[in-house]
Amino acid sequence: MRNQDVSAAPLHANSANYISRIAALGGNQKLHADFGSDPTYGIPYVVVPSTQPAVPITFTAYGDESDPGPYPVPANAPIEGGAASTGDRHVLVLQQGTCKLYELYRSFFNGSGWNADSGAVWNLNTGALRPAGWTSADAAGLPILPGLVRYDEVKSGKITHALRFTVSRTQKGYVLPATHWASSYTDGNLLPMGARLRLRADFDTSGYTGDSRVILEALKKYGLIVADNGSNWFITGATDSRWDDDDLNQLKNVPGSAFEVVDTGPIVKP
Repeated sequence: MRNQDVSAAPLHANSANYISRIAALGGNQKLHADFGSDPTYGIPYVVVPSTQPAVPITFTAYGDESDPGPYPVPANAPIEGGAASTGDRHVLVLQQGTCKLYELYRSFFNGSGWNADSGAVWNLNTGALRPAGWTSADAAGLPILPGLVRYDEVKSGKITHALRFTVSRTQKGYVLPATHWASSYTDGNLLPMGARLRLRADFDTSGYTGDSRVILEALKKYGLIVADNGSNWFITGATDSRWDDDDLNQLKNVPGSAFEVVDTGPIVKP
């Protein structure tokens, strides 16, 4: 679903109210790259071979909505924010040969395996979703890695999937492919988890260059997906020291009002 071209998808009937409601939340109101050259900025991931040993995973919060271990997570797997991070501490592991993605939230190595608040195993061959109502390593119950802005992909000149982003408040509900909510608010003008937005076709990207231009063109075609509560209009990328921060800073000129919400299905309300 992330690879679906939404440039011609129908506009959501409530699009204008959704966008206005984000503006009313205050805080950041322009696009922001939540990644850059700082090695502690963005979400890292590691690729391991099919022979990577699996280790036990102890779930410390949402075990009833997590896929049981063991997972092939190395002891030195990179942690979001670095080893001393007090944040989300995501750990993402893509295993070669199996087409499986292993993702953990609030991850801590415990000497023989990992402690984590939650975890999910994704079969990338099937695209199967989480059970209805289940979280993942992300609040919306979505996989994280497929929604990241990745350096090599941008340098190829084209991104072919929707990007993960956050807003500061969401409503109690979700739109598939999301399967989970993270709010008690019933305000129908707040975006639900899994909502899909796109950069308006009439937004002029001709003045943007380099990586930012590639990202903006992807936002017109594939858009953004609400994946978590966080700072408004923050899009997530993979950690990579090669990012050019001056280039990415061009995105800060794009206002949230340049986006619109597309209709990708009904809201599932718990």
